Amino acid sequence: MIRFFDGHNDFLLRLMMSRQPREQSWLAENDTGHMDLPRLKKSGFAGGLFAIFVPPRSGGPPPDFEKLMARAPYEFPMPSLMPHDVAQPVALAMAGLLNWMERAAPDDFAVCRSVRDIRTAWQEDRIAGVMHMEGAEAIDPDLDALYLFHQMGLRSLGPVWSRPTIFGHGVPMSYPGTPDIGEGLTEKGMDLVRLCNELKILIDLSHLNEAGFNDVAAISDAPLVATHSNAHRHCPSPRNLTDRQLARIKETNGLVGLNFSTSFLNQDGTSNRDVGWETILRHLDHLIEHVGEDNVGLGSDFDGCVLPREIGDVCGVPRLFEAMSSHGYDDGLICKIASENWLGCLERTLGG
Repeated sequence: MIRFFDGHNDFLLRLMMSRQPREQSWLAENDTGHMDLPRLKKSGFAGGLFAIFVPPRSGGPPPDFEKLMARAPYEFPMPSLMPHDVAQPVALAMAGLLNWMERAAPDDFAVCRSVRDIRTAWQEDRIAGVMHMEGAEAIDPDLDALYLFHQMGLRSLGPVWSRPTIFGHGVPMSYPGTPDIGEGLTEKGMDLVRLCNELKILIDLSHLNEAGFNDVAAISDAPLVATHSNAHRHCPSPRNLTDRQLARIKETNGLVGLNFSTSFLNQDGTSNRDVGWETILRHLDHLIEHVGEDNVGLGSDFDGCVLPREIGDVCGVPRLFEAMSSHGYDDGLICKIASENWLGCLERTLGG
C-alpha cells in the first residue's frame, strides 16, 4: 500500500463540533465524516497538516454548501472580520484536541514539529500530525500569539480564510471568478509573513486573493505553497490558481496540494459528486505541467468539503493512485505526489 502525506484536513473542526464522544469520533471507525484513526490506518494515510479553523459565528447550524453550490453561478456574503480575542479560545481548544489525539493513541499518532519528527513517526509506524492554522484570526496585532502557537507546534499558517483578517483578504466563496479581487496584505500582514519566515512556519496561500499572493511572493524568502488548491484553467473558481500563480510557485520550488473538493474540481464549479477520475486527473496533469512533478502533492480538504463519489472518504485515496497508474503515471511519480514532494517542501521550509 502507498503511504501518503496530506496537505490539508478539517478533522479538528469535526472533532470539536461532533455530538458524539470524541473517543468515538477518533478511535472508532465511523460512517460519518471522512476520517478517523482506523480509516487512516486502513488507507495508508501516513501524515498531514491538521487545520485549526475557527468557524463563523452564525448562531445556527453550518451552511449546507452541497445544496448552496448545486447550481452556478453563486456568490455568498463574506463573513465579517473576527477579533482575535474571540477566535483565540476556539483555536486553543482545537490545538488541545490535536494533542489529545496523540495522548489517546500514543502508539498510532504523533504530533510532529519537524521533518525529523515525521520520519521518526513513520519509522515507529505512527501517523504524523502537523499543526496548521487556516485563517490567522487567533493571532493578535502584536503577533505575540504566533510565538505561543509556534511553541505548541504550529508549523503552517494561512493568513486568511474567506473572511478578511487584520492581515489580509481572502477570495470570496463564489463562481465563476478570479482571485484578482481586493487589496493585498496589510502592514500587519507583511509583518506576519516576515515573522513566519523567521520562525520557519510555512505560509499557506490557498485562500489569499491575488494581491495578497503577490505580496507574499515579494516578501517571503520561503517556497510558495498552496496546501489545497486546483487549476483555475479547469475550474474558474477564485479559490483556484491561475497559470501565472503556478509559475511563481514553480520559481520558488514550492508546492501545490491537489484539492478533492468537487466545487474546485468541476468545470462548472458545482458541488456535484459525480466527478470522474478524468476530471481529477485533468487538474493533476495541469499542475504537473505548470509546477513540475517535484512540486505537486495532495491537499484533500477531508472533513471540510464535498468529495467525489469515486473517493468517498480517506479510504478512497488508494483508488486515486490506481487511477493515476492507469492514466500513465509511473510508480516513481505516484510516490512523489503521495508523500515525497511534501516532505521535500517541508524540509525546504521548516529546515530539517
